[in-house]
Amino acid sequence: MNNERLMVNSEMDNSVLEIKNLEISFETDGVVFKAVDSIDFVLNKGETLGIVGESGSGKSVTSLAIMGLLQIPPAKITNGEILFYEEGKSPVNFLKLAEKQMRAYSGNKISMIFQEPMTSLNPVYKCGEQVTEIIRLHQKKNNREAKKLTIELFNEVQLPRPEAIFDSYPFQLSGGQKQRVMIAMAISCKPVILIADEPTTALDVTVQKTILELLRDLQKKYSMSIIFISHDLGVMAELCSRVLVMYKGKIVEQGFVKEVLTDPKHPYTKGLLECRPSLGARPKRLSVISDFFENADENNYIQVEKNPYTIFITNSERAEKHKEIYSREPILQIKNLKNYFPVKRNFFGKPKNFVKAVDDVSFDVYKGETVGLVGESGCGKTTLGRTIIQLIEATEGSIIYKGKNLLALSKPEVRKLRKNVQIIFQDPYSSLNPRLTIGDAITEPMKVHGIGKSDKERKQIAVELLKKVNLEEEHYHRYPHEFSGGQRQRIGIARALAVEPEFIICDESVSALDVSVQAQALNLLNSLKDEFDLTYIFISHDLAVVKYMSDRMIVMNMGKIEEMGEADIIYADPKTDYTRRLIEAIPKII
Repeated sequence: MNNERLMVNSEMDNSVLEIKNLEISFETDGVVFKAVDSIDFVLNKGETLGIVGESGSGKSVTSLAIMGLLQIPPAKITNGEILFYEEGKSPVNFLKLAEKQMRAYSGNKISMIFQEPMTSLNPVYKCGEQVTEIIRLHQKKNNREAKKLTIELFNEVQLPRPEAIFDSYPFQLSGGQKQRVMIAMAISCKPVILIADEPTTALDVTVQKTILELLRDLQKKYSMSIIFISHDLGVMAELCSRVLVMYKGKIVEQGFVKEVLTDPKHPYTKGLLECRPSLGARPKRLSVISDFFENADENNYIQVEKNPYTIFITNSERAEKHKEIYSREPILQIKNLKNYFPVKRNFFGKPKNFVKAVDDVSFDVYKGETVGLVGESGCGKTTLGRTIIQLIEATEGSIIYKGKNLLALSKPEVRKLRKNVQIIFQDPYSSLNPRLTIGDAITEPMKVHGIGKSDKERKQIAVELLKKVNLEEEHYHRYPHEFSGGQRQRIGIARALAVEPEFIICDESVSALDVSVQAQALNLLNSLKDEFDLTYIFISHDLAVVKYMSDRMIVMNMGKIEEMGEADIIYADPKTDYTRRLIEAIPKII
């Protein structure tokens, strides 16, 4: 460790970026909010520096300030310096440069990979055009030379069929492929610094692993310095040498990754580590950040090694619960279910080739059970969930819910069914109507299904549901854009509960949430399950979350079931290579 410390200290004299006393504020309706509060750090040549923290901690705002991409107003940089060092040249303070001067650095010397490639890539331009534009702008290449370089970059980031992807639009690619296009764009000018802002957050664990390996290889090849931003300390452990922990705009802890993760000093860091579902023992309630603060005040906190509120579920308790669940009749039976989508038709419009999204799938779900559905993007898990609730029409098979084959129901009967079987979607913002208040979003399905005798009674029920999901009565009249991602997800849960369902399909409902907000949502789902005797199908690509939530787990691959069984047994002793790869790809905290 002493040798490692000496090595890093020697690199401190070889810095490429230095942040000094940076302060960034936002003003809304006359109220000033300090998003970044007097932070200092150094990035060294060839180093991967991690910045970890939840939404609102200031990590992404800091990266946008470095890139010169902050929208001013409403953002305002009130103090500090951002110094960029080039060999043989005087340091350049980015905050002193005009917008035109900054363009020579942004995208050229410093590049950025954004969190969501679908919104970062222009949907009306082909992927190749978007990369060649950067090359033509900064390297002064002609169209032919820029195209050749782009295809070489696509090969380098391990994109399949690079020539075909050059002529593809973003919507034609998977999430992992879109992220690789973004990486190719970011390294196209061989930058000195690469900022990766949550580049793996919503990706499958296997795709995430390959992206991290790719970044590591590219860093070695081009001797880049990387700032890697995430809320996941497990990902930090895979890639970074040093880490900064940000909370409410401040750096509360920093040091070597191994030291910070094995011996955290600040309660916020301890909270981040404890919030993540364990792959070992199963707590009855996941820790949340507030467990590590006294009165949620970061300046007046309790020093604890472990969350004092943690109580674990014993093997005998779990076995007793399962004995009760599986003594009942199944509430849902899926038999030989198929869902095929035509991808090629002949001259007469008859389908020739199909994508077998769900391919001869059969399983049962029991009352009070949580069945986890896990697999990579494209494995068929979301299609299966939406077919069960009749949002997608099945090709073949049967879906029997409480003795009724749902595929034989008329449309009015299906609408009645949706009172009992609900879904919580992955993206709560796009699934909430931006023109409806939260109150209207919750009470509208209640009107459709005849719940509540009057608007007054429905409002009372809605307010009670908001309180159940840790929101307040005052939120009833607000609109979706006024809430954070975690709050919107809780609204989605309240809306699903409003029609008094028995069965809920959770479709990637916590995938893009911060670890602490995710823990709150998982705790909420479990407490509501006990209170209302609910049954869940829990869909996710995150095996750690699925293992924690599930009684049984189903692993899907290419539309088929790879294996199915008790969640702990599958994790401890996977039977197929595919499941083994999923488990091995989970980031391990040191």
